[in-house]
Amino acid sequence: MTKPRLGRIGVWSNELRSDDPARLEEIRAAAAELEELGYGTLWAGGSPDVSQARRLLEATRRVSVGTSIISVWQHPAAEITAAYAKLAPAARERFVVGLGVSHPHMVEGYARPYSAMKAYLEELDAAPDGPHAGRRMLAALGPRMLGLARDRASGAVPYLVTAKHTARARETLGEGPLLAPELKVVLDDDLASARRSARDYLAFYLPMPNYTNNLLRLGFTERDFEGDGSDRLLDAVFALGDASAVRARVDAFLAAGADHVAVQVVLDPARRKAGELPLAEWRELAVALPLAG
Repeated sequence: MTKPRLGRIGVWSNELRSDDPARLEEIRAAAAELEELGYGTLWAGGSPDVSQARRLLEATRRVSVGTSIISVWQHPAAEITAAYAKLAPAARERFVVGLGVSHPHMVEGYARPYSAMKAYLEELDAAPDGPHAGRRMLAALGPRMLGLARDRASGAVPYLVTAKHTARARETLGEGPLLAPELKVVLDDDLASARRSARDYLAFYLPMPNYTNNLLRLGFTERDFEGDGSDRLLDAVFALGDASAVRARVDAFLAAGADHVAVQVVLDPARRKAGELPLAEWRELAVALPLAG
């Protein structure tokens, strides 16, 4: 049960999972370019399914492709097993099944998320053709889910975290399991402008208690969640500034114990609303970040 080969740096993107027929060729071309640029993993963000990841696998030859994350409430284990089994063997070797428990306000019947995830993994394990522990990772934030990621998966893909959380997660996971946190990036030399873009994006996540409870454990307070996020919070969960500032934050995550950092480029609201792919930013970061490190 070999662990996925994630590389040091990956790309996390909601846009890569688009189902818009008019954009599929654009997305395939972007995936192929990201592979050539040297990124190790392409993470289909949001709540993808296996078919959206399969398109990225078909558009590439070497890069790993992960889901961040498939909701265990929306996609039964039997569905994931069947879709995984239909992939070509070479594609299965590049596919990382990222699983998570989503959030209470997004799921009807949400209850006992740890127990739900444990039962889901047991069902996957019972299927001979399903993704075994070596091909899956969990969107783990707290100690219990991190423990499950350590014991029943290849590791963890935490979202909306800090380097401090990465260090704590590494302590819980130990040295063996993979740790691949996501990091939001706003490439903008104007700090005030960068914070506006970051705050506009963060507003979507602050009503989600799984995230805010984790941030409280890291030392933030309820006041940091007011007004769509304090400057202190924004500066901790985003890398804001030029490519060198992003490199410094990525290096901090790696030094804290991350094996891989999944970089999510956050565009200004107008470009995000248009669903634009941040190709220029991905190209710039490919030069600045330690892709081959």
